[in-house]
Amino acid sequence: MDKKRVKFHNKSDKPDNIVRKEHEINVMCKQLEDELPRFLRGFHAYLKGNVLPMTRLAYLYDIRFFCQYLISERPDLTDAKAEKEIKTEEFNNIQAVDVNMYIDYCRSYEKETENAVYIYENNNKTLARKRSSVSVMFKQLYRDGLLEKNITDGFDPIRVPKQGEREIKALQDDEVMKMLDAVSTGAMLTPKEHEYWEKTKKRDKAILILFLTYGLRISELQQLNVSSFNFTRGEFKIYRKRGKESIMPLNKSVTMVINDYIKNERRHDEDVDEEHKDALFLSLQGKRMTERAIRELSKKYTSIGLETSRKAGYSPHKLRATAATSLIGRGNSIFDVQALLDHEQVTTTQLYAAHKMNVKRDLVNDMEWEIERKINETDNKKN
Repeated sequence: MDKKRVKFHNKSDKPDNIVRKEHEINVMCKQLEDELPRFLRGFHAYLKGNVLPMTRLAYLYDIRFFCQYLISERPDLTDAKAEKEIKTEEFNNIQAVDVNMYIDYCRSYEKETENAVYIYENNNKTLARKRSSVSVMFKQLYRDGLLEKNITDGFDPIRVPKQGEREIKALQDDEVMKMLDAVSTGAMLTPKEHEYWEKTKKRDKAILILFLTYGLRISELQQLNVSSFNFTRGEFKIYRKRGKESIMPLNKSVTMVINDYIKNERRHDEDVDEEHKDALFLSLQGKRMTERAIRELSKKYTSIGLETSRKAGYSPHKLRATAATSLIGRGNSIFDVQALLDHEQVTTTQLYAAHKMNVKRDLVNDMEWEIERKINETDNKKN
């Protein structure tokens, strides 16, 4: 039987693509929940109160993985052969030490397929999320009276580097200019890349300029529509995390590159399927660009600015950091930058204010031991 097309009777203020995205996430959450033991069927509803949709999805993936771990690695804890067969009483027998062993397992584990053995390595940030997922689940089950005790106090802590301890990675102004030169002229692209660039150069430039000007999140940019822009009023609308709407002002550069793309490169509406007709950034197939495609585009052009390999190029999140450091470096208030980038806490923005792009370079340039030695050597010979 053919799969029925999903249509939306949208009476909200949100555009159809935002509603569709939220629906797709909820469908994926429901599918994952259906794979879990029956006593966990309320977990997704429990998460809805406080957790963002994508985080809910990640938590459900984590819980499914925890159940798979119990089946494959801990036959002493369950007799189940499938996740949904795990019993409540088996969860009741799980101790904090068992969860700590699971988290340790997650640091490095193997998955064997018919053709290969995959080694998975996780950093402390990922481990902390996996621990959080399991912790929230056990608290919910205890709260609902399905478990006799709350074992989460016995979970080992996982130290995740604080924001201020992480090195901020962002492009410097000269690297931004190299990147924009590349997307404008096609310089430094491989022959294959140049072939695609001829068809997408205006789109690619518009994407990079939006990232650099507003520090947009990749999801915010990917969901932009043609109808998001009101050029008469000089503004456009984006949808932030937690469903917040935000009106952004257009400057001359952004207006120029967006109009150039829409008028001179983007497919005409009659050549685009109804679902993607309003999407601002289209793939060569005439569909809304995926986040993955936007991420690869970012890595390609930033690698040119950085003069490094494509693999070592920067993600869109580091272009967000570039916007933050550039705005603050131009003397803008951290509170204004906080509002533009939608940081929940001003302390996040302050990290970019404290980040001085060239301070390390200036320091080491004052310590040119070998050059100074050669200068002294030359001076001694002259004397």
